[in-house]
Amino acid sequence: MHPFAQDLLEWYRRHGRSLPWRGLDDPYPVWVSEIMLQQTRVETVRPYYRRFLERFPTIRDLADATEDEVLALWSGLGYYSRARNLHAAARRVRDEHGGAFPRHYADVVALPGVGPSTAGAILSSACNHSLPILDANVKRVLARVVVETDHPGRSPVERRLWEEARRRTPARNARDYNQAIMDLGATLCTPKSPCCDRCPVRRHCGAVAEGLAEVLPARAPRKEKPVREAWLALVESDHGLLLERRPPTGFWGGLWCPPLVEKDGHTAEDARTTLEQRLGARLEAAGQLPAFRHTFSHFHLDLHPLRLAWGGTASLGDAERTFARARDRERLGLPAAIIPWVENAP
Repeated sequence: MHPFAQDLLEWYRRHGRSLPWRGLDDPYPVWVSEIMLQQTRVETVRPYYRRFLERFPTIRDLADATEDEVLALWSGLGYYSRARNLHAAARRVRDEHGGAFPRHYADVVALPGVGPSTAGAILSSACNHSLPILDANVKRVLARVVVETDHPGRSPVERRLWEEARRRTPARNARDYNQAIMDLGATLCTPKSPCCDRCPVRRHCGAVAEGLAEVLPARAPRKEKPVREAWLALVESDHGLLLERRPPTGFWGGLWCPPLVEKDGHTAEDARTTLEQRLGARLEAAGQLPAFRHTFSHFHLDLHPLRLAWGGTASLGDAERTFARARDRERLGLPAAIIPWVENAP
């Protein structure tokens, strides 16, 4: 076993985090946790993970659910394509693997939303397969250890880090090793102010030896995020707030949201007229509210709430539109930015 792995495992036995998805032999809950943890902090994931498995305790339960049911439990967690991919993958496991999560790497990595690192994390954690992982935490740890001065997101750098990950992953006890290196990155080898004095692998770390831990890994070139603007149409009626299902692709794909109208020079009156044509109903202007910004990974979205009173019939005659109130949060997938508007619907 590599000395790096020995030191790391010894530290993990004493300091490893206690997490609800660890120590499980069933790949399904481990898989759910790994998808939820992509770009999301552990403490944010915990309540979502518990509720999700209470509602969908087996892969078949998840596969047999509707997309709305899945997205409703994901509401507020963000990066909603993860939920849609998880649902699609569960259906594939049901249809192609008899409802049993596959144990072979090639089958796992072929599932929607599962890349090489996620497949390695699932199979090493639940099955103790000797497979490397390379999530953001592991990239940071290894980039410091080997003094990788280029940005880890570049393909040549990533290939080098994968090779380091493979070289250090032990043939035995990969389960604990992978959990240990993720814990190290999450708790000590953090992006800012790493705790090098308490690091169990500092004797193996080139960045510590060269005084570079604070500046590695190299940051990606900073790009200014573009700004998009839209009217957020808060169409209110006695039945609640009007919501539309967003298109399956693009931001908030498949979720329910008040109608949006790209601002692009359009006035509030232009937006009202556009919506009347789109909805086939009369809308009365009821005022504007302060604009607010929602930030996505690649752009900012400035939303300008426009209050409108519904003048159509109670029946929308469209499965892609509905009126909603706070109680409907349990059945509809909602973006985090929209949840407060639904909770305060008339």
